[in-house]
Amino acid sequence: MNEKDKIRERYKGFDNDKQFVIPAKPQPTIYDDTIKHRVAVYARVSTDNMQQTSSFELQKNYYLDLINKNPNWMLVDIYADEGISGTSLNHRDEFLRMIEDCRAGKIDLIITKSVSRFARNTVDCIAYIRELKNLKQPVNIIFESEGINTIDDKNEMAISFLATLAQEESHIKSNIMNSSIDMRFNKGLYLISPLLGYDLDENKNLVINQEEAKTVKLIFYMYLAGSTPEQIAQTLEEYGRRTKKGNTKWSSNSILQILQNEKECGDLLSRKTWTPSYLDHKSKKNKGDKPQYGMKEHHDGIISRDDFIAVQKLIRNAKYKHKGFLPELKVIKTGILQGFVPINIRWSGFTAKNYIDASESVYTREDRNNEIEVEVQKGDFDLRNFEVARAQFFDTTQKTCVTFSNHLITFSIDCIRKFGNVKYVEMLVNPVKKLLAVRPSSSIQSNKNVVQWAKVKNGVYTSRVIHGMAYAKTFFEILGWDFKYKYRVRGIKLQKEDEQIIIFDLTEPELFISQKKNIITSEPDLENIELFTYGKNNDILAYPNNWDKNFGNNFYRQIQIKEIENINDWKSKEEGNLYKTHNLQITSKDDIYSEIQILKTDMELKKYDK
Repeated sequence: MNEKDKIRERYKGFDNDKQFVIPAKPQPTIYDDTIKHRVAVYARVSTDNMQQTSSFELQKNYYLDLINKNPNWMLVDIYADEGISGTSLNHRDEFLRMIEDCRAGKIDLIITKSVSRFARNTVDCIAYIRELKNLKQPVNIIFESEGINTIDDKNEMAISFLATLAQEESHIKSNIMNSSIDMRFNKGLYLISPLLGYDLDENKNLVINQEEAKTVKLIFYMYLAGSTPEQIAQTLEEYGRRTKKGNTKWSSNSILQILQNEKECGDLLSRKTWTPSYLDHKSKKNKGDKPQYGMKEHHDGIISRDDFIAVQKLIRNAKYKHKGFLPELKVIKTGILQGFVPINIRWSGFTAKNYIDASESVYTREDRNNEIEVEVQKGDFDLRNFEVARAQFFDTTQKTCVTFSNHLITFSIDCIRKFGNVKYVEMLVNPVKKLLAVRPSSSIQSNKNVVQWAKVKNGVYTSRVIHGMAYAKTFFEILGWDFKYKYRVRGIKLQKEDEQIIIFDLTEPELFISQKKNIITSEPDLENIELFTYGKNNDILAYPNNWDKNFGNNFYRQIQIKEIENINDWKSKEEGNLYKTHNLQITSKDDIYSEIQILKTDMELKKYDK
């Protein structure tokens, strides 16, 4: 007999008299009056307006009556979420509490109005139904409107279908709401939430609240004066000032939100955030994902628009640890440093064009095109056809030089020694002549542009790395340098009586390529670069291919920097003249300090009047 015949023989049947069956216990039905059920009620409304509140109360009363009519139904609790969407479990605290009670074996049966009330998210709905049915103490759910209970496995397909319909209904409502918002914004009808410093009148217009406006002014003026959000928050707490919600506790985040809210200067910008998914309702910053609508001079401002713009510049630059008033760009008009612009390495607000325009503003066309004229005196060597060998072909590590990376500036120890015991210096750039100047300074308190270039240990001055992340990008852009590489330039010290400076020629820097970044063969912009030798830390020193056409700079061009030492009127300590890069009419320092004092005095009096 083959295998198929054996299978056929096995299924012919057998003697039923020899078989016995143990019947299953009768399964209780939901409405079996002889079985006691611990019942939970779940109710939810998606908004918290008055009409929904009445619906919410009606649901609870209805289920209380329903349970009281059945003697074998014992109410565990009514779990009710009010003003909550059903597409997400976020903030549905009562729903989650009910599920935890089910897991703890406290509930046998859940009654809810409909599938859409239980969940508008298909995945969540089915997942929880299956979990509750598979608990050690199974929990069934009755959906009253649909007449469905989960005790019957056949109902899962119907529940899935109904949950999908509910989810899609939420999707449609979400799209309708977004379209409605766009139409409102197009008509100039903006959604305005409560804002410190303002009240809403009967026509929903923003009207200045004079007492709250004092808090807003103090916040802006203190920030313009150099206070941090943390310091401002602490000050407001000391004076007992209240938030819009009436709290006396302030945080740095709440201060920043006020400082960045354009409504405080009278403008309005809508849809700063948007919600990508109607399922999780998580909002994200609108970075061009959705159209934004705004209006200038929408209402009376508490602070000026120019002060507001200045504050935004300071906030963007705060990561570079800049504090205090908006920096001013200055340019030196005369003397040995003509055309030089002082650098504030902690400020990123000025562009490369700002520096170039400022430098060019002090030169005439003749100044910019002026080339050194060489007259060889009798008995002198005529070196007009000679070139000076490039410093890059020699070891410059210990020479007067400075190294730039994308965010670090390091002067050689020889630079430090040139100035003697000087801990602080000021850096200046001349974008027209591609020169960098360094001059001694006393301390950062006397000049916001000052940096510490040396550190002292046991009376010995050594080089200190300067972090210049804020300014570095602008500096590299001025010179056309690439952020991927390091650059080193040579300098020369010039001195006349008690005045001394170091001038660096930025036109022909040494270029270092890091092997660690594996860019030697992968970067197409290295086609015109010739690898020269290995430097420290396995960096590779490189130079342009066109250098093979000459030995170096013309001798007289090379000594041009040295020649400026002979200028009669040095004025190397000159502070420079203001060069306006914007037309902002910012509140003056004196007025800001005066306003801060007036506001604090007023708040102090009100604090004690309470």
